[in-house]
Amino acid sequence: MTSALDTLPKISAPATRALHHAGYSTLRDLVGVSRAELAKLHGMGPKALGIIQKSLEEHDLSLA
Repeated sequence: MTSALDTLPKISAPATRALHHAGYSTLRDLVGVSRAELAKLHGMGPKALGIIQKSLEEHDLSLA
């Protein structure tokens, strides 16, 4: 069974591509990554960052 931490949350295609290109393929991969670092990725906007943070918080986790 796949956990929500084993996938990325539903965000825009450009944001998803940016994460994959940077080597992040699951929500678990993003734990402890700085919000500023993710914001530098081309295609990653404030809405996607908010969705990622909210998804992590649902598992008592967060970005750095």
